[in-house]
Amino acid sequence: MKLTRVFVFLIIAVCLVLPASVFAEPITINWWHAQRSARGKVVAKMIETFNASQSDYKVVGAFKGNYDETMNAGVAAFRAHKQPHLLQVFEVGTQTMMLSGAIYPVYQLMNDAGVKVDWSRYLQAVLSYYMNAEGNLMSMPFNSSTPVMYYNADMFKKAGIASLSKTKPITWDELGEITKKIVEAKIAPAGMVTAWQSWTQIENYSAIHNIAFASKANGYEGLDCKLEINNPQVVKHITQLKSWADDKRFMYGGQKYQGPKAEFLAQNVAIYMDSISAIAKLKKTAKDFKWDVAPLPIEAGTIKPQNSIIGGASLWVLKGHSKAEYKGVAAFLKFLAGNDMQIYWHKETGYFPITIDAYDSLKAQGYYEANPFQEVGINQLNRAIPSKISRGLRLGYFVQIRNIINEELEQVWNGKKSPQEALDNAVVRGNAQLRTFEKTYK
Repeated sequence: MKLTRVFVFLIIAVCLVLPASVFAEPITINWWHAQRSARGKVVAKMIETFNASQSDYKVVGAFKGNYDETMNAGVAAFRAHKQPHLLQVFEVGTQTMMLSGAIYPVYQLMNDAGVKVDWSRYLQAVLSYYMNAEGNLMSMPFNSSTPVMYYNADMFKKAGIASLSKTKPITWDELGEITKKIVEAKIAPAGMVTAWQSWTQIENYSAIHNIAFASKANGYEGLDCKLEINNPQVVKHITQLKSWADDKRFMYGGQKYQGPKAEFLAQNVAIYMDSISAIAKLKKTAKDFKWDVAPLPIEAGTIKPQNSIIGGASLWVLKGHSKAEYKGVAAFLKFLAGNDMQIYWHKETGYFPITIDAYDSLKAQGYYEANPFQEVGINQLNRAIPSKISRGLRLGYFVQIRNIINEELEQVWNGKKSPQEALDNAVVRGNAQLRTFEKTYK
């Protein structure tokens, strides 16, 4: 009996000495994202590693569907006062999120939480997309990508075409000759296919050639911007692609990525333009042929091409939570940006490491010597200081505008509209969306 009393007294004494935090449950941080399948497993591993690294916070990840569905779920949750701490939103939702009144800017979060971040050590072409007019970071870059050109190296060899440079882009004229040779030799049913046609063939085409997609510095300098994609050079580019569609040098495979990727994997085309994030999938599925990666083409006479622009998504911190919870959010964002996690994310998915330190570490390890195709997008993104045009796009209702562009381009490919007519119509319809957005948020 005496021993039992002594034991009880000892427990009480220990409890009085130890801080209450020892017995407290970790603070839960909810993160809603759009990463599924293999990428979802990578995200789950990153969360698991963070949770195991400390005991103050517990991050809980939840897949909420594709990008559109995840953003919509976040908006609905905020209105119902049931919002998560972190919400993954694709890049075309940037303007809407910035003006939503629902966000806690990342630069401010980090300052308030006392987390020091050297933003100069991040890829500036990535950061600039998510900065406000004053140059402050509003959301944390996460899965950042840019489009590149994949090609079937076996088909090139069979056609007697040399391997493409991983740093110096070929011209669109040269690509026309390559695809012509492939098709005429019946090496493939068609020459090339493109995923995300608005992103690759208009948005990035314009950025690389420093052509305005919209006025007001692509929307960065005012909500009263207007689309300018019906300019002579873009019209000429789409006209060329239409002529290639007519002689099978170009195949339309669908608006997004599933169709175009399937055509490339089935070896129905020799060339496929898509995000660098396709690398991970191709490494696992393209087993029947050798493939390689090159930068996107440029127009002949382009002296110094600009950087391509990013795609993917960033992490937005939502308002309505406690100071203690936000300290956990800041700690988690810092963890995700650390070398180990950035290297792991890049290797597993193909998405950029967003910090220069992680990139330098990979180079020092010889990773890019063993996997040179994974550096193509990074070099393309970093080959020039972003201009007011090539830093990105800041447009309201951009999701709807992209859908409009896709619809109009389909009218070109099926011969129902001329390129000029389709792009003129896209401008009229897109500007109507911009004016509605302006009235809503001005």
